Amino acid sequence: MPSPLDKRLLFVTGKGGVGKSTVAIAIGLLAARRGLRTIVAELASQERMQGVFRDDGGEQFRELELAPGLFTISIDPQQAMEEYLRVKAGTIGQALGSSRLFQAFAMATPGMRELLSIGKVWELAQLHRRTRGGAPYDLVIVDAPATGHGVGLLRTPRTFAEIARVGPIAHQGQTIADTIADSDFTGVIAVATPEEMPVNETMTLADELARDDLPLDLVIVNALYPARFEPGEIGELGDALGRTRSALARSALRAALSEHARAATQREQRDRLHARVDGRLVELPYVFADEIALPQLQSLADVLEAAL
Repeated sequence: MPSPLDKRLLFVTGKGGVGKSTVAIAIGLLAARRGLRTIVAELASQERMQGVFRDDGGEQFRELELAPGLFTISIDPQQAMEEYLRVKAGTIGQALGSSRLFQAFAMATPGMRELLSIGKVWELAQLHRRTRGGAPYDLVIVDAPATGHGVGLLRTPRTFAEIARVGPIAHQGQTIADTIADSDFTGVIAVATPEEMPVNETMTLADELARDDLPLDLVIVNALYPARFEPGEIGELGDALGRTRSALARSALRAALSEHARAATQREQRDRLHARVDGRLVELPYVFADEIALPQLQSLADVLEAAL
């Protein structure tokens, strides 16, 4: 199976709360480790990645190098619109971009924020960039919105192209849509925790992408508990729980049995998902830490490196 790192553009999506942003950063670390000039693009003015690497305040809409070969940008739709107008319409575009009335009208147009955001993502992935002084990247990773909104984001360029039919918006929308549909150029990675609702949502995502002829390259099952005990050991733990009178020992035994039950349930959900996505699945362990910082992200990148 070809590695997703062979693509130039990767969208990472998944149900809210499954660790999508963590996985996107870990993939970025792995790509940079392999010598790829990589940028992780965060949408909706998020700045999670900057918070991991630096604590001196965020800078929106600037391409910042956080580690050798690893960059980030926090994309703001309004700034993306201003940049687009400057490039496409010069002085007139700059005047429009500074008009509050025009900005309010544009931002109120349904889907315009998504189109502007994904337009900037598309620009980042080009070998010949329109941004003055912008160097090309080998890989652009998009920390995309949660599953439902993420699918809508991928559909937005084609929707605008079909509605506009002619003109610059139609042309740009069709160009971006063709890029997203090109499975040699673009990939989609879904992140799920091994629980029923995230797994169901990931299965729905796979169906939605297939209907739109969009690629689903990989599913990453995140936060998988370790299987610490063999079946015979579980029987021994149960017997010990029935015999012991110590409150402390009983508490420890119950915790061990509870963790085993949770790990077993997780693996049932993982197996459901594994069968649905034809084996395109990678597992990441649960990180037992107060917070996910750079050392933990490096460890997750190690796991991904072995799997990919």
